[in-house]
Amino acid sequence: MNPSLFPTKGNLLLLQHSVGQAKLGYELMDRKRNVMIMEMMQLIDKAKQIQSEIDQTFSRAYACLQDANISLGIEDVADIAQCIPVKHDLDIRFRSVMGVELPSVSAPEGKPEILYGFENSDSRLDEAVLSFLQVRRLINLLAEVENSVYRLAVNIKKTQKRANALSDIIIPRYTESIRSISESLEEKEREEFTRLKVIKKQKIRKE
Repeated sequence: MNPSLFPTKGNLLLLQHSVGQAKLGYELMDRKRNVMIMEMMQLIDKAKQIQSEIDQTFSRAYACLQDANISLGIEDVADIAQCIPVKHDLDIRFRSVMGVELPSVSAPEGKPEILYGFENSDSRLDEAVLSFLQVRRLINLLAEVENSVYRLAVNIKKTQKRANALSDIIIPRYTESIRSISESLEEKEREEFTRLKVIKKQKIRKE
């Protein structure tokens, strides 16, 4: 028992309330942890699927680029590549899952633009460009998912640590203090009962 807590009914009620709050806190943390784990597992599956799409799209894009290099020439393809601007139009917002802020990455939707002339290009180059644009979109999505998984993993670890502290340290400590105070109060009640009994006997004898 905490030495600063005297064995009084007031302290007993305070501890009973505290242990109730601690148990409720543990239940809420356990629910939060389970929800975050489910969300993380879904995102891990999603990341695997996106990575598979990236691998397939990359393979198709490089195959088309190789064909374009053969048909158009590497230098001409390199010149055309200079016409395609680097875009920085990502929009990053956040959504909350059990208090954890998870990123949501998006880019302006719309039909992909071919920003070079058709005279010195062919369909293989067009397909390569469109495939690389698709890879860019998938990489943005993969970055969103992997960052979300990381954030959830960090918060799951923190939540588990706090839940363990409640279940393994705080709640047992409160429970032990309640037991100790209850035993002390019961002992006092027995002593008081014995004392009153003695007083009553003495009073009867005097009468």
